Amino acid sequence: MRVVIQRVKKAEVSVEGTVIGKVGLGYLVLLGVGEGDDEQTVRTYADKMLKLRIFADENGKTNKSLADVGGGLLIVSQFTLYADCRKGNRPSFVKAGTPERAKELYEYFTAYCTEQGYEAQTGEFGAHMEISLVNDGPFTIVLDESLAAGHTA
Repeated sequence: MRVVIQRVKKAEVSVEGTVIGKVGLGYLVLLGVGEGDDEQTVRTYADKMLKLRIFADENGKTNKSLADVGGGLLIVSQFTLYADCRKGNRPSFVKAGTPERAKELYEYFTAYCTEQGYEAQTGEFGAHMEISLVNDGPFTIVLDESLAAGHTA
């Protein structure tokens, strides 16, 4: 699993000119599902994401969590996070999960975040989407295989 978290003041996702999901203060989450990912993988990554303290406190230190600031989530599936560009000039996506399994885990990720008490809106799985955002910072965090291996920086 690969998760790109952008701290935003606001973000929205559109399909064919219609806004289908949006968030105010919170995270724009780009979610890539890889081969071999499962429900435990989802819980591990979601729990880490939801506990991150990347919002400023009263002293300007990144010390507050999404819950502390009452933030929401806009979760967008993005298989291209699994692009392998090591050979040639055309990316390979063979390490991405199958579309069927990726959709299941994307929906499970969103449902899990909601069950944890967070408002979560989504894009449309498999659709061509346009995303607009006001990145706050900018502040971007990437969670990838090193998290699952127990390597945290």
